[in-house]
Amino acid sequence: MSPSDTTPEPLPPQVPPAAVRVLRLSQYRSYAHLDLELDIRPVAFFGENGAGKTNLIEAVSFLSPGRGMRSSGADAIARRSEVGTAPQWAVYAEIDSFSGRHAIGVGAQGSARRETRIDGDPAPQTALARLVPLIALTPHHDRLFAGPRADRLKFFDRLVYAADPAHGEAASAYEKIRVRRQRLLDEGHPDPTWIRALETDMAGHGVAMAAARLDALSRLQAEIDLRPDGHFPAADLGLDGAVEADLADGLSAAEAEDRFAQALEAGRVRDAASGRTLTRGPHRTDLIARHRIKQQAAADCSTGEQKALLLTLALAQARVLRGQIGLVPLLLLDEACAHLDTKRREGLAEDILATGSQAWLTGVEKSLFDAFDTQAQFFEVKDGAAHRV
Repeated sequence: MSPSDTTPEPLPPQVPPAAVRVLRLSQYRSYAHLDLELDIRPVAFFGENGAGKTNLIEAVSFLSPGRGMRSSGADAIARRSEVGTAPQWAVYAEIDSFSGRHAIGVGAQGSARRETRIDGDPAPQTALARLVPLIALTPHHDRLFAGPRADRLKFFDRLVYAADPAHGEAASAYEKIRVRRQRLLDEGHPDPTWIRALETDMAGHGVAMAAARLDALSRLQAEIDLRPDGHFPAADLGLDGAVEADLADGLSAAEAEDRFAQALEAGRVRDAASGRTLTRGPHRTDLIARHRIKQQAAADCSTGEQKALLLTLALAQARVLRGQIGLVPLLLLDEACAHLDTKRREGLAEDILATGSQAWLTGVEKSLFDAFDTQAQFFEVKDGAAHRV
């Protein structure tokens, strides 16, 4: 299924970037303490493998909801001086957002539970998404199109979430209800009224997720189509999902909810027998991508081509966010220049500067970022510190 044709709105001429102006770390992975003051330009970290570059942009990823870009628990994040001590770590940042300057604190103090504060007050993680839209790419994504379906869906949902925080809330509610429904089925002979109520709620959240994905895909494809001859290859995108297909075929939200709820009811015996939700819902959707010029499935492209396609999606979504919500997102690009030739590295710098994003990049050598010239901030990472150069 392909998105409908959409004429994208032109980008506003002046859009404030989301930017980290202060970053402080305490007992965080390889850093006992770190204190950086920054301006709104892209930030490039370079240094030897294992120096701690990725740790820095992972810390920034905690300014958005979730478990960070490595999905690590508190035990892995905390820097320990003594074996057996309780995990304690903290990330503090002052950020520019559409609503002004905010102070964000994230960390754990003696427990695995992560705590979040905004401007000094306790806050739910979901509140972060409404302050700091964020798009992240890591080396783990390099073979995303050839890997498990769930990884592609998670990546795409993060793109959707950056523009529409309500999508993350619907997805969280959907997953909680899905787990509760499966638990009832596993226990056997669930109360018909109770499980029907769960399936009705699950269908409502599921259709909301599918609708948000279709809207995001349409905007993203339209933005890609505006620049078919850019630095990175144009991609043709689609979503392979039952609920998304129903909506794309013209069913109303209410009709799609009814159809999905009926499918869940019909699939109870099968789902109970398998121990998992095999009924096709938004949790089983797949992102489909093709390299337009080569007319080749992304999964069959080389590692370098797959990485270039991912950068196509990330940069296009950054432009969509700028036009849609009037705020340039943070871009976290870990080892983004790996597998890119000189021409594409230059193109990456040009595209990042064109979006106005405060991109955070890592690489083993400063020369990888030469195309930024003086339009970026450079730090050499070594010995548990980041030195401005």
